[in-house]
Parts: sequence; C-alpha cells; structure tokens
Amino acid sequence: MKNLNLKIAILTIITVISFNYNAFSQVGIGTVTPDASSMLDISSTKKGMLAPRMTTAERVAITTPANGLLVYDISENAFYFYQSSTWVKMESESASRVNHKIIKSAADLSEELAAGGGSKYLLTTNTLYEINGTVDLAYSIDLNNAYLIGLDTNEDILVKPGGTMFVSSKGGTIKSLTLKAPGGTIFNMTGNSTNSFVFRDSIVVNSASIGTISGYGLVFFSIVQFSGNTTGITYSNISDLLLSNIGWFSNNSGTYETLTGTFDIVEKQGGFSELNGAAIGLDVSSNPTVGKGILTGASFSGTSTEYVKKYTVGSYSGYNFNNAWTVDCPGLPVESDQLASGNIYYDGDITSGFRQSVSNGTAFNLIGNSNSNTTTAVNLLRMSSPQNNKLTYLGKKTRTFQINATLSVRGETLSGNFYAFFIRKNGSDSLIETNTLMRVNNTSDISSNAISGTVELAPNDYIEIWGQRLIGSGNTSIAVFSLNMNIK
Repeated sequence: MKNLNLKIAILTIITVISFNYNAFSQVGIGTVTPDASSMLDISSTKKGMLAPRMTTAERVAITTPANGLLVYDISENAFYFYQSSTWVKMESESASRVNHKIIKSAADLSEELAAGGGSKYLLTTNTLYEINGTVDLAYSIDLNNAYLIGLDTNEDILVKPGGTMFVSSKGGTIKSLTLKAPGGTIFNMTGNSTNSFVFRDSIVVNSASIGTISGYGLVFFSIVQFSGNTTGITYSNISDLLLSNIGWFSNNSGTYETLTGTFDIVEKQGGFSELNGAAIGLDVSSNPTVGKGILTGASFSGTSTEYVKKYTVGSYSGYNFNNAWTVDCPGLPVESDQLASGNIYYDGDITSGFRQSVSNGTAFNLIGNSNSNTTTAVNLLRMSSPQNNKLTYLGKKTRTFQINATLSVRGETLSGNFYAFFIRKNGSDSLIETNTLMRVNNTSDISSNAISGTVELAPNDYIEIWGQRLIGSGNTSIAVFSLNMNIK
C-alpha cells in the first residue's frame, strides 16, 4: 500500500512539473524547435494559417474586442485588426497608390537619370516622388509635371551643392521639403501658358540664389520660408502669380523678390519680409505690366531704407506702385482707388493774381487770359494735372469723390454784377450743387469764395473750376488772386 501511494505521489509531481513547463514554453506546430521569440511558431511549406472569417456585421458585433484582434472580413475581402476603439482595414498592395516612388538617395533616381540622357534627373509625368531623408543630388531635376513631396519638412531635404537644382520646361508640384543649394541656384524654370508650378509648405535655406521662374500660366507659392539665402527670386512673364504667406527672414540678403515682364494677375497676401541693411523686399523698378496687382497683409519691417524698389514710370511721389495695384501692408504706404486724391493751387504772384476775361453770360474756365493761371499739383495719388486748373482721375474703378475749392476774386468793373463759381466735369457737365456766388459791390473788394460738393468720376474723367456771370452785360474781367482745389 505504501508503495502504491508513493508511486501516485511521484506521478503527480511529474505531471505538475510537466504542465508548468509546457505552460511557460513556446508552442511549435510543424516544428520541434519553435523560435525563442515566439509563443506560437507555425511551420509549413504546403499550408497556411487561416484567420477567423466573418461578415462585416459579425465583425462589428464582437463584444469588447482586444487591441490587436485580427479577423478576415468576407464582406469586404480584407483583413481587419482592432486598435484604439476602432477596426482598421489592412490595405493590400493592389489598393495602394500607383505611380509612386520613394527616394532615399540619388541612386534611387537612376532610371530618371537615364531618361535625362545622363545630364539631369527627368522625372516621370504624373508620378509621385516621395523624398525620405536627405538626398544629395549630383544633377539637376527636371520636374516634368511630376509631384515631389516629403512627409517632414525638417527631415526630408534635397541638397544640390552647385549648379541648378530644378530645370524644367513644364510644371509640377513641390511640397513639404527643405531645399539647399549652397553655391548654386534653386530654380531655373521656364514654362508656357499651359503649365502650372506649385511650391508649398517648404523651406529654402543657405542657397546662393533662389533663381528665376518664368513663362508659366500659373505659379502658386504658399507657406514657404526663406532663410540664409544670398540672392532672391525673379518672377517673369507669368499669367497668374499667387504668393500666399511667404516668409523672408532677416538673414537673407540682396533683393528678395523681383517682377519683370507681363502678368495678368499678381497677388501677394500675408507673410512677412524682414529687411536689414541694403536688402530690398520687392523690386518693380523694371516697370512690369500687371493687369491686376494685389499686395495685402504682408508685413515689411527692418532697418532697410528701401523695402520696395518702386516703379520708375506711373508711380507717385511718396508711393511705390502704379494704378494697377491695390496695396495695404504694414510698413508700406497704402495705395488704392479708394484713396485717390490730389491738390492744385495757383502758384503765381498772389498780390497781382491773374486776369480772366468775361463775356456776357458765357461760362468760362479759370485758366486766365493775362498773367495766366499757372497751377502746381501736389499730393497726387491716382490723379494727374495735365494742364492748369485740371485734375484727372487715373484709377481703375468708378467712385465718388469729395471736392473742396477756394477762390479769392475781385470784379474789375461793373459794380452790381453777380458771378457764380462752380466745378465742371469733363468740360461740359456743370455741377450746379457746387455753386458759390459773388456780387461785385465795388471794384476794390476781394471776395473769398468756398466751393464744395461731391462728384462721381470714371477713369480719365476730370474736373476744373469754372465761372459764369449771372447778372450784367458787356465785356469785363475779374482778377483771381488765389485758387486751390482738393479732391479725395
């Protein structure tokens, strides 16, 4: 009996030891040597592992699924795994993006180098090239209507130590990259009116020159930062140039942005230009032809004395642009049709004035007959004074103006005569509401007359100060000692 009990005890101990060993060791199916890193190692050269299969309704009905739970959805013919309170579909390779290439070094562009004849990387049209890490380029890239992107601007970097980084006769897109061309140029790109070039969410640093972009139908820069560059960029002959939230730091030098040639639209909104020393933010001194220019919300600041190198033709004293532009930026004078204004004044001898002949009741322009009325124009914006006693509106939009004018007048003869002085538009339209009256009591009195009113002017409309005798006859004259007209 004792021997039987001893055998039972020994068998029990062996069973427990064996159970504990199996509970904490790897399990192998089809192998007696499961991998040490795996709890379950299935080995076969003829069969696979079959995961639980179920419909979508059955999958989503699983109660409290654990993170990492894996099933095969037969409704969608796809694997799903559970993660952070949601089912995640595992896409197959056939469902991933086509025309997609990851570039980790210049060696990954060997096919493109061959396509470029061994002298440049000719990218494949409509292909997405994803830059992963820092790529040192031995040749220029011809964008060729491809898409060149990174996932992390600070980590995905293109470097071209000399020469030009991008050359292209077509367009394309560059996004989320840092570009460096120490001793070289970033862009030398010339397209045509059917091409578009998009550059956004990127950084350009430590380059000798940003370069030139010309000839495109559309160029769109958005959220691009420039830092530590020696020379800026020139835009030339582009139909639509759109610049949004571009940042130029003070460690850039030279001229940041230059416009040359002809543009349908130039629109620069937001962003900043920090300008120190001899740096220039925007150069329009070549007098580019712009159908519509909009420069708003971009901040110009720094110690530079010339934020904008102004138009040499068509701009106004104290301003930078011509009539095609609307400008409203911190650091720059505001320019728009709504602020169009001007002033003229008689610049002759105030003690003798000028003489104006009067004939019966005929209206007369106060240009003078002897000691002619010579006027000087000042404070002009979207206005000109092509001849004495005239202000011409040069803006693009029809708008209403406030007019204020003053005259100091003496009747030379014929006491008792009455005169009206008023504003006339375009030489024929008398603005009766601006009438001011003068009665000649004696020929030694000088009358001070104020004229005010409003007028609607279209582009190239003009105004003048006119007079007319209301009571009296025969030929006479008046003397005008001062004349001033302001419009705004």
